[in-house]
Amino acid sequence: MMTRRIASGFRTRSVSGRHHRRAATVAGIAGLVACALPVPASASSAAPASRPASTACPANLAGKATCYTGQDSNGAYYAIAVPKTWNGSLVVHAHGGPDLGAGSDPERSVDDLSRWAVMVDEGYAWAGSSYRRGGYGTRMAAADTENLRRLFVTEFGKPRRTYVHGQSWGGNVAAKVVETYGAAKRGPYDGALLTSGVLGGGSRGYDYRVDLRVVYQYYCRNHPRPTEPQYPLWEGLRADSTMTAAGLRARLQECTGYASEPEERTAAQQRNLDDILAVTKIPERTLESHLRFATFTFRDIVHSRLGGRNPFSNQGVRYSGSHDDRALNAGVERFSADPTAVRDLSYDSDLTGKVTIPVLTMHAIDDPTAFVEHEAAYRAGLQGAHRERHLVQTFTREGEHSELSNSEYANSITALDAWVRTGKKPTPNSIAASCTALDGRYGTGCFYDPGFSPSAYASRVNPRPGGLRWPAMTAGQEKTWSRIDGVGIAP
Repeated sequence: MMTRRIASGFRTRSVSGRHHRRAATVAGIAGLVACALPVPASASSAAPASRPASTACPANLAGKATCYTGQDSNGAYYAIAVPKTWNGSLVVHAHGGPDLGAGSDPERSVDDLSRWAVMVDEGYAWAGSSYRRGGYGTRMAAADTENLRRLFVTEFGKPRRTYVHGQSWGGNVAAKVVETYGAAKRGPYDGALLTSGVLGGGSRGYDYRVDLRVVYQYYCRNHPRPTEPQYPLWEGLRADSTMTAAGLRARLQECTGYASEPEERTAAQQRNLDDILAVTKIPERTLESHLRFATFTFRDIVHSRLGGRNPFSNQGVRYSGSHDDRALNAGVERFSADPTAVRDLSYDSDLTGKVTIPVLTMHAIDDPTAFVEHEAAYRAGLQGAHRERHLVQTFTREGEHSELSNSEYANSITALDAWVRTGKKPTPNSIAASCTALDGRYGTGCFYDPGFSPSAYASRVNPRPGGLRWPAMTAGQEKTWSRIDGVGIAP
């Protein structure tokens, strides 16, 4: 029988009847927390710590679990769900993004709980943090994820097994959790599930968006316009710009007609669109979202996290695939990175491959946002660290980024759990074969391709000089940088 450890006195209680006791304990603050949920915490004010307060579960978990919300001592809102028939294990979720709001968004963790209800349906308790603030910060997000795990243990007892799950940028966050908090012998995490992960790290993982930013401006000349204040494109957007996402979409439409039917575009718009897509290898359906990241998230990284320093470079890159590559390479804006900015972004987000627990990944082959070649980068990083034995990668014949089949998500956590419990490492073939049983429950399909292997990261993203060796940050570099005051990105 699972027991719950109480912070005062460390007494233990059985799970039976626990939810009634917790409801009584938090009744006085539940309404207060519920009222506070729609209002994000200010970035300049410390959020009060609160114990988990009982709250209504998302509709797809009604009657299946008991749900809680709260805010940790760093100001990060969180959501927790404990199934009525709990298997005793916990999935700690790291969400993607990053979101760009100033403070922690309480709705984010609740929305994520609804999206990842499949984990609760499979019997796992689930805990997800909204992180203490918006904006970039992989180590910050990893720390908030670990803080929530500790909070769960304090409130509900130590789970039989604990898994960290990361989706998209959350895959980078969860991989950082594995390396930072799960590397010690008998550490708190038993395994990791990384799905649709941005696993190339920050110092290389956004190079294709750097390329998009400069290639777009070469053809379109409207971001900024010649009549507007000029700034180097590595900034993404000047710090004081009032441009909105809608304004950016209007400029993209003006130049490429991307939102129009092909027959409605002008010849100039079609040629601009064809050239941009061919050179950057970005799918047309996600062109706007990638340009948005290369605008607003780059501004956050440069101005809010790195003090105006440039972590990006496109020196030595030869762009190809356009109707006139010579003119493009002669005319595109070029710049070199500030080494200290590269160091800080790398320390914050790059991965060393220092993995000691089972890691299972799942990625759609036609992922239009986090290209499947991120998986090749991650494998190369573990190979460079001589830790590949801890990794199994699976691939699906799907074309979405964050909306893969629930049957596959359920199958993935089941396969990871079996690997941890038995010590028997699964194979892509065995995982594909086991999905049928889960699909009988969820009916969303199994689309595994066990024979697929992604090409090298450099086959999809233009490598920078020296950018072919993995891991991008070695464990030795990480250790050295960790001894320098101020290295990295502040929480």
